[in-house]
Parts: sequence; structure tokens; C-alpha cells
Amino acid sequence: MARDMPNLSPTIELKDTLTGQLRRLDSRVQKSVKVYVCGLTVQDVAHIGHAKTIVFFDVLRRVMEAKGFDVVLAQNFTDVDDKVIERARRLGVKPLELAEKNIERYFSDFGQMNLRGATYYPRATENVGEMISFIEGLMRKGYAYRASTGVYFDVSRFDGYGKLSKVSPSELKVGARVEPDPAKRNPYDFALWKFSEEEPSWESPWGRGRPGWHIECSAMVHRYLGEPLDVHGGGEDLIFPHHENEIAQTESLTGKPLAHIWMHVGMLNLAEEKMSKSLGNIIGVREAASKWGPNTLRYFLISNRYRNQLPFTEEAITNSSYNWSIIEGAAYGLRSPDGREDDVEEGELREMIEAFDKALSDDMDTPSALSELVKASRMISRLSSQGKLGALAASKVRPYFDLMFDTLGFRLPSLSKEELAEVQSLVSQRAALRASGRYSEADDIRRRLAERGIKLQDRPGGTVWMKVENPWL
Repeated sequence: MARDMPNLSPTIELKDTLTGQLRRLDSRVQKSVKVYVCGLTVQDVAHIGHAKTIVFFDVLRRVMEAKGFDVVLAQNFTDVDDKVIERARRLGVKPLELAEKNIERYFSDFGQMNLRGATYYPRATENVGEMISFIEGLMRKGYAYRASTGVYFDVSRFDGYGKLSKVSPSELKVGARVEPDPAKRNPYDFALWKFSEEEPSWESPWGRGRPGWHIECSAMVHRYLGEPLDVHGGGEDLIFPHHENEIAQTESLTGKPLAHIWMHVGMLNLAEEKMSKSLGNIIGVREAASKWGPNTLRYFLISNRYRNQLPFTEEAITNSSYNWSIIEGAAYGLRSPDGREDDVEEGELREMIEAFDKALSDDMDTPSALSELVKASRMISRLSSQGKLGALAASKVRPYFDLMFDTLGFRLPSLSKEELAEVQSLVSQRAALRASGRYSEADDIRRRLAERGIKLQDRPGGTVWMKVENPWL
């Protein structure tokens, strides 16, 4: 008789930044969920501060799908913006060429991180017509006005301004988080359209220019997903002014809530400062994944509660690498079991899955979920070392392990056909050298393989090899 496969419960509770309350979603009641994540402004390459947000929402998507939801996810690129234009000017290149280069780099860099990928990756430059229509609607309703420098949203017309950030207009200081401009009616009004003849710019009913930052996301949400969203997410630094202004624009035009649930990811800090391009203290995604490995990096990025700030330290990365090596070893052990006995209690496995599910259902408690995966990995390693992980035991354990492993987004490293053939050849050469007593030469091959991330295990039935992130652990 076939065993029931392990699965996650159909419900999840997520904390809404706007209300401070937990909001419950149930895939038995609502199958489809719409999620919009504010992506990168692409004046430069992505750093691991960005990755903290991107990887978290990848895990959220995986959890929701494991719970039976159909997730429609949009993640935008801000490819026209003052920051992009200024960076391009300093580099002596065209803004749109710089943006395109960094978007291509984004997909290359995050391709290492095993992201499932968004349903849509809208770009601001591909949706300018939608933005113009959105602004026209706001002007017809009296929420926007034309000034000498552009078209602005009149914050005084929107009664709910400040409800997300808990910042009222009277508390705002010009020059801090509010752009100074004498052409505006009120200091805290924000640009919907900026007049400019400089490229990139577009014709509009009010004059040539480019869209403001905040209108870009409102228009793309409206076009690709529609209001209200089930979840709107981004970094905590976007709460004000970006998400506050999105709410004002969208609710003024549509009369609907922009999102039922707002989720914000805490910053990644380096030397007690947030990691940002403006501070010049970034570590690129490509460099980090190359140095520590994409799974170690993923483990580190979800090792604390998503709303909390995450200090970047060598100690934290080392701990993540060590814990990943435990998980990785268990994953390989399940794929090549060699025990002579089969001794595993499925009740213990079910308890781990229940604890894993409970953690993720509680506003995405990823550190507790990781703890359950490490616990399962230690159990697998213990059974293997005791010779109790035979093929039958592995077949019982693997569905439970894989559910946790896949839901958190981990992936074992792979080799190309050419690399695979070369490794197998070296392993065979080493076996022949050992058989003939040439142990020094055999050890040299082991070292050469380790330098390429190949770890060897000599077993009674022969040598098993595995591609690992840190072969020295």
C-alpha cells in the first residue's frame, strides 16, 4: 500500500505592516493569490541587501505553493529614475543601456540562487503609456495638478496619507524625506511626471518628461495584477515615501485598497550600517555566491525573522556554511544509502514536518523552519553512521526531507557532462592508485578534487563523491 505523502497545511498567517495584525490566508477558500514585490532600481548590480528581500519572497512563494495556492507574482525593474540617469552620466553611457546591462546582470547573478522566477518582470520604460493614463485619471478626479516643473499629487486631498508609515504630513521635513521644490503647492506633494527634455523622456499631455518613481509601481500593479493585491512587499526602507505614495495614488484613482497585506523585509547591515549603494558598502550577489556558495548565502539570508535587520558578520556566514554542510550531507546520504539495516520512525518525521509547517504558517518564521531541516539532517546523518540508512529507510525519509529542502529553496550543485566525465575519471584513477598502494598520489587527486568542490567518501562498496559548497568542512 502506498504511503501518504507529507504535505503542508492549507493556511498561513502573515503580519500586515499597515494594521499590525496577522492576516490569515487559506488555499481552500482562496486558491489564487496576487503578490507584487518592489524590485531593483537598476543603476548598479544587485547586492546581498537586495538578495535578502528577493530570496525571502521566493521562499514565501514556495511556501504558498506548497500549501496549495496558485501564486501570481510580479517583480518590477525601475529602469528610468534619477539615480539611473545620474549613474549613467558619471559612467559616460546612455541611461537605458546601463539599465539593460544591469537587468541582464540581475538574471545572471540570481540564476545561481535557485529562484523560481516571477510570473511578470515589468519594466517602467515598457509601461509609460499606462502611467500617463493613470495620471490623467488622477487629474480628472482632482488629486493631481500641473506645475512649472511637472505634475504632482496633492497630498492634502487624500485623507489617509501616512496610515502605512504612521507619519503625518505635518511631521515631514523638506530635504530629509521630502523633495524640495517651490513649484509645489505643498512641500510634501510628490512628482507624478517630471518635465525634462533630457533622454530618456516621453511626450505627454502636459509636456515632455518622465514618470516619477512612485507612479511606476502603481501603474504596473494596475496593469499586470489589478487591485487589491493579496500581498505587496519590499524592503522596509520603502515604507516611506514609496509605499505610502503608492497607496495615496492607487486608492485615490480606484477607490480600492492597494493591498490586503503589506510585508516589509528588514535591512541587511554591515558594520551597523544598512548595506546600500549610496553608502558604498555593498557586497555583490555574484561575489557572495562565488565566495560562500549560493546555498550558504540563502541559508544566511533567511536565518532571522524577515522583518528584523540582519547583521552581516563572518561568524554568521561561517555558521550558515556549517549548517548547510549538514543539510547537504544528508541530501547526498539519502541519494546513495548504504546501510544494511532500515531503522526510521516515521512518527518523528511527521513531528518535524508539523513543526516546520507551524513555523512557516506563523508569519514565515524561517529560522525555526531551518532548525527543523537541520534536525532532520542530523537524524539522517546519525542513521547513516550507524548503518541504519538502507534503501527502504531512505525511501521513507526522503519525501519529508525533500519537502523541507525544496520549500526553503535549496538545490544541490550540479556538473556539466564534461565536468562529470572528468570527475568520474579522476575518482577511478584514485581508486586504482589506492589499490596499488600509491597512497600519496591518491591523496593528491583527493586534494585536486576538493579544490573543485568535490568531496569523497570511501565506503566498503567503493568511493562515493559529491559536489559540495565547502569540501573542507
